[in-house]
Amino acid sequence: MTGHARISLAAWAATVLGSLVLTPVFSGPFLFISAFLCAIITGVGVLLQNLRAPRVVVPIVQLLVLVELLSLFFLHDTMKFGLVPTGGTAIEFNSQLVNAMSSINQYSAPLPPDGNLLLFATTVIAVTGLLIHVIAVQLRQAAWAGLLLLIMYTVPAATVHGGLPALLFIPPAVGYIVLLSAEGRSRLSRWGRRISGVSHLDAAEPVEASALGQAGRRIGLSVVALAALIPALLPALPEGVIGNGLAGGGTGGTGIGTSISTTDPMLDMGKNLKQGANNVALTYKGGPSGGTYLRLTALDQFDGNTWRISDRGKGRKIDDELVPPGYTGDRSQLPKVKMEVEVGKYFRSQFAPIPYPAQSISLRRDWAYNVSSLDVFSSDGAVVSGKKYTVTSYDLRPTEAQLRNVISRGAPDQFTDQVPRVPQKIKDLALQVTAGTDNNKYAQAVALQKYFRTDGGFTYSTANQRGSGMKAIEDFLLENKTGYCEQFATGMALMARLVGIPSRVGIGFLPGQAGKDGQYTVRMHDMHAWPELYFEGIGWVRFEPTPAARVASTPDWTVPSPDSANPTTAPTTVPTTPGQTEDPNISKPNNGRDQTDLGGGAAFDSGNWFTNGGARTIGIVALVVLVLLIPWILRSLNRRKRFSRPPSRLAAEGLWSEIRDTSRDLGLDWNDVATPRQSGEWLITKLPDEAHPSALRLARSIEAMRYAGAADLDVDLRPDTSAIRKALWKQATARRRWRARLLPPSWRWYLSRGTTEASDLLDEFDLLLARLRSTILRRRHAN
Repeated sequence: MTGHARISLAAWAATVLGSLVLTPVFSGPFLFISAFLCAIITGVGVLLQNLRAPRVVVPIVQLLVLVELLSLFFLHDTMKFGLVPTGGTAIEFNSQLVNAMSSINQYSAPLPPDGNLLLFATTVIAVTGLLIHVIAVQLRQAAWAGLLLLIMYTVPAATVHGGLPALLFIPPAVGYIVLLSAEGRSRLSRWGRRISGVSHLDAAEPVEASALGQAGRRIGLSVVALAALIPALLPALPEGVIGNGLAGGGTGGTGIGTSISTTDPMLDMGKNLKQGANNVALTYKGGPSGGTYLRLTALDQFDGNTWRISDRGKGRKIDDELVPPGYTGDRSQLPKVKMEVEVGKYFRSQFAPIPYPAQSISLRRDWAYNVSSLDVFSSDGAVVSGKKYTVTSYDLRPTEAQLRNVISRGAPDQFTDQVPRVPQKIKDLALQVTAGTDNNKYAQAVALQKYFRTDGGFTYSTANQRGSGMKAIEDFLLENKTGYCEQFATGMALMARLVGIPSRVGIGFLPGQAGKDGQYTVRMHDMHAWPELYFEGIGWVRFEPTPAARVASTPDWTVPSPDSANPTTAPTTVPTTPGQTEDPNISKPNNGRDQTDLGGGAAFDSGNWFTNGGARTIGIVALVVLVLLIPWILRSLNRRKRFSRPPSRLAAEGLWSEIRDTSRDLGLDWNDVATPRQSGEWLITKLPDEAHPSALRLARSIEAMRYAGAADLDVDLRPDTSAIRKALWKQATARRRWRARLLPPSWRWYLSRGTTEASDLLDEFDLLLARLRSTILRRRHAN
């Protein structure tokens, strides 16, 4: 194989291996299509070089072939005669790339399957492969091609939320090493005849760069191993050190805008409030007097670390009337309001901002809704930016009496009453805040809201960077009491679950600023989070725990009248319409559904020190101790193996190696090049008189076995070896003995030898390929 062909194939392999880092970002068959396109480009380059085409012509032809292939694969309808790209092809290509960038800025990884994204990913990889081929083959600077592989890795590593898996660094690193090895071998092959390598091969073969190749492979092996291990051992960098994820981040007034992803809406909301530009998100006309909250989605699943959207399926098409989940009254009697919404170009979201609960919406094609949450979302990956639509919603305003007299029968789903493991102090706080409410769910909810807004001493500030995981909530509730709507909403939702009220967290916008002609303007910094609590027969009801520094007032139904502390009205199981009175002949229950010690929350175990973090601490300490003991463990196992062998040549060599390692462990200067007799004489100078005969017998036995071939292999040398070891340990200082136990220097020698043997396996692989090539060439010549 010629040198340029070898480097070309290595460049193709490096491109394919490097493109593996994009698998957490893109979906679909982009990797296979890209590999095929790069293979065609590589084949064209090799063919032209074999035909001795001018160097400058090769990349031009490759680029033309790439354009033709991309057009055939993705833009076939725009080509003339189905074969020739036209100006329309270029326009459509640019349009699809713009749409792909829009989707990239909208969604979190992994990006949804989409034709625009498939074209984008394939184009990026194919162009990268072409550039790598030009740099490595045409310019003969393979080392610089590594910059392209580095860029291909660092871009997703810096933008994917949570970072890439550490092992994904290995494929591009291996590809780079393959490319460098191919170029180095081609350079050395120009020197002429073989100077080292497999002796039985034909001397006319290209030179086998064993020394240089071995050094390069060992360096590459070490770098790849370190790159795989170090990220696993070091803590993750805080978000924002490199990037903020594909989903997020606000931009300046001329930027691409702000997005709310389906992966982590809470995280994106926090970014928009703290970092994003305060661009106009949307405007609307109509609706209730004084404006209305506009909701995007509801987070109903909490695992102790993240509030997220549960798996709700594909949703339903918006063909019929939307039904408020949980409401069992007569919907025809509910007042309705209509409003017109226009979403600005800077707000990119798969969710449509609408009031809750909506009855109908003019979005139809490629939009769907979820029955349990009434989220309206795009079903094909489109964004809501620039959309204009009309929405009609129910003006559902439950009365205090309706909420107070509801009978609770549990959560409407499997998520909204689930409580992860919670610190006991938070449970105690929930009981303390809701004390005196007689387990009435409405009274408990009002008490929680009042605690967060006024009585608890909380302060509103967006400086809180800790999020809404359990540790962050614990710190917010019990320590600093400073946060913004994320902490207030999630804190109240969690405490509501603890006292038995199903809850979730709504994400959306505050009503915005009123303007002329009844138009309201909602900006990015109007994004907000609030808790929604479930009341049987009424459904999900919004509460507002965020202090007046952010939200001036609370919903009317969350403010009890002064004389309602001990109501005499009896409950109904379901309301009819807001404002309608209840049947006074039904007695009010004292409790809701099956209660626990916290008034009906989902069952959980309070745990103890061991279950609440103690087991993890013990595990970490045990792991650290185990890692520190690895040298001692390996050294002890090796020594036991050597002494367990019956008398033989292998056993004698093992015992001699044990004396060598013991000497090194105790800080003695063992000479690797000395003969057994010289080593024995040296040992005598380090041992007391009673151990001299054992040292002489062991040294002479090894000498006779190695050089004279007259050694008695049935002689058991283990007693002599054991006596020498004990004498050496007795002569050493206490410090030397402890060091030999905890960190034996001989272990480091074996570690070095292990890495050498690992890289030698690569050399053996090279030799195997060389032998196979030699065999094939001999048979070809013989034929």
